[in-house]
Amino acid sequence: MRGFFSSAQKLYYGIGSVSIYLVTAALAGDWKTVIRRALGVKTFYRKAVSAGVTHYLTYYLDRELEDCNSVLDLGCGPNSWLQTGSTRYSVGVEVFEPDLKESMRKGLHTHYILADVRKIEFKESSFDAVLASEVIEHLTKEEGYALIENMVRWARKKVIISTPNGLVHPSQTRIDYSPYQQHLSGWNIDELKKLGFKVKGARGWRALRDHEGEIMRFKPEFFWQAISGLTALVLYNFPAYSVALFCVKTIS
Repeated sequence: MRGFFSSAQKLYYGIGSVSIYLVTAALAGDWKTVIRRALGVKTFYRKAVSAGVTHYLTYYLDRELEDCNSVLDLGCGPNSWLQTGSTRYSVGVEVFEPDLKESMRKGLHTHYILADVRKIEFKESSFDAVLASEVIEHLTKEEGYALIENMVRWARKKVIISTPNGLVHPSQTRIDYSPYQQHLSGWNIDELKKLGFKVKGARGWRALRDHEGEIMRFKPEFFWQAISGLTALVLYNFPAYSVALFCVKTIS
């Protein structure tokens, strides 16, 4: 019975992820993407389940990366937002070796580097885009600012960051899994805008989730997950009410 529910939940999540992505593209009037994804829906469904990210946001990421042929994914983890897209060349950087090996097993990036993002170095303008998804909150404020400065230096076109909306504390389970899961800082809309980022909302209405932004406050969870997905479509343009922030800086 447990296996049945696991399979059913996986099916529900996958169909929901694909549907939200397609609805987002349709609302944006991007019918070319709707048709392309629909024609390759079997592969897209498999990648959507594996990626484990909010797919309305993945649509916006895909759109931001349309003219980017190379991407540096800092703190890439075992999954990557890039795996549902069509990036030609990507480099994944990860300090936690088990996560790096899992990403390598899935073949999510062209190249991999086992390293701490605070200590790694690249030449100026090495990549079209530099991505740090759920990374800067794991650094001190000083380290976060330094990393963002480096990201701007390494990017030719865009710097993309996602982070919780303010300071949150992850569960002990996540910290026990990896010592790098501790949150050391919180980031708000104003300070990211001052750094030149366009800030949007991510992951839906924060009032529906616990303090970590992970668990739904209400039952049944699958129903409220669906509601949260719908609120995310609306709150993309209202980041103050969102669980997380999706930030893009265009390099002039």
